Amino acid sequence: MDETTPSVSLVSCMHFVRRGVAKAVPEKIELTEKELEKIIKQTADDLRITERAEQGLDDSDSETNEDNAAPVPADPNDEFNFAKYDDEDNLSNPIGLGTIATLPNLGDLSEDVQIRTDGPDSDEEDDIIKSDDNLLLVGHVESDASILEVYVFNKEEGSFYVHHDIILPWFPLCIEWLSHDPSDPQPGNLCALGGMDPIIQVWDLDIENCLEPAFKLGKKPNKKKKIKRVGHKDAVLDLSWNRNFSHVLASGSADNTVLLWDLDQGAPHTTLDYFEDKVQSITFHPLEAQTLLTGACDGRARVTDCRTPTACRAWSLPTEIERVVWDRHNPFCFVMSNNTGKVAYVDCRQDEPLWMIEAHEKEVTGLVISDNIPGLMITVGTDAKMKTWDISSGAVQVSERQCRVGAALCTAVCPDDPLSLAVGGDNKQCCIEMVDLSVSEQVIDRFGSRPRVAIPAEDSNSMES
Repeated sequence: MDETTPSVSLVSCMHFVRRGVAKAVPEKIELTEKELEKIIKQTADDLRITERAEQGLDDSDSETNEDNAAPVPADPNDEFNFAKYDDEDNLSNPIGLGTIATLPNLGDLSEDVQIRTDGPDSDEEDDIIKSDDNLLLVGHVESDASILEVYVFNKEEGSFYVHHDIILPWFPLCIEWLSHDPSDPQPGNLCALGGMDPIIQVWDLDIENCLEPAFKLGKKPNKKKKIKRVGHKDAVLDLSWNRNFSHVLASGSADNTVLLWDLDQGAPHTTLDYFEDKVQSITFHPLEAQTLLTGACDGRARVTDCRTPTACRAWSLPTEIERVVWDRHNPFCFVMSNNTGKVAYVDCRQDEPLWMIEAHEKEVTGLVISDNIPGLMITVGTDAKMKTWDISSGAVQVSERQCRVGAALCTAVCPDDPLSLAVGGDNKQCCIEMVDLSVSEQVIDRFGSRPRVAIPAEDSNSMES
């Protein structure tokens, strides 16, 4: 195998951002050498703690064995011996400076990274995010590197390119956009990221070359420092921001819980712990601020009234729920999919699903009900197929296409163009694909004459009262 060919290249999660919320020209951070060294040291320390935790040696759960303690550095201000780095053949840095040298924002010259200069050959127009541009946030894993890529998408201009990216310390599993910044009364352009680590990171998308998130949700325990755990104990699998109560963010985890975070306090306000397995999918109701829909690996989808967290109803779809989605056009209804290819439509006022179909041969990893076009449902699966359905009355398959990305792992629909969507997969040659459903005769014949519903940029706060 060619050494330059990555062993893994996949897109694990993605999320579209509406037009007009991003700064036209994001701010850029210029780091000094000392600031960069400090960040490298902190990252190394974090990764060392993570590595010990994975080996069952977490400082939080047991006292550190003094015999195994790291040697005290000669210079307390130079823990990793950076002063003598050039004199050493092999550096036992837990993260390795080779990793830092490949950060796109720190001078990676690989062909996948666009290096912009101030010279006459630079395309300065690409730096500007226009009012009719959408952003697509993509969690990309390539070889042993995990990156959040911020794409610019403009269908009318045929534009689709990476505007900037952010290096991540772990495998990303979910992305959620939010505008609530606890440090600023004005709406922001932020995204929350969940991954293999229990700590949720929130990044400011209007800042380039940023190596630290705007803030984090959660803390790992440490007995020596008398720090108690805050937040989840395991990987964060899904996130949902409450657009009606903008200071609330929900997170589902592999620790079998859902946490409702108060962003202003930076701490969980409510814990839902009645799940019997990992919580893979969560979403707040688009109109009822207090209502949360969850799907878990115990084969049940649950609807919870967050004002009374113990009050919930459940519907089964064995064996594992992959995705759950509300139907905005029928506020009492939602759709759920599972790991064997089934999709079921549920009316919360009834005990059993209204209908169930064998949508795919394998896991249904992408599930969308259009907010703008009544009756349009889109599914993608690890069988490398994407299908459209008319669910106005039952479920009728409208179209089917093969995904170029291989086994599809996620999908996202453009909020300003309901027939444009992105699909992410695990194909090394092509792991992200933009799909234009407006070129499908079957889709246009079926949905072309239906009225488009205008969805406001921010949902109403009427439920707050």
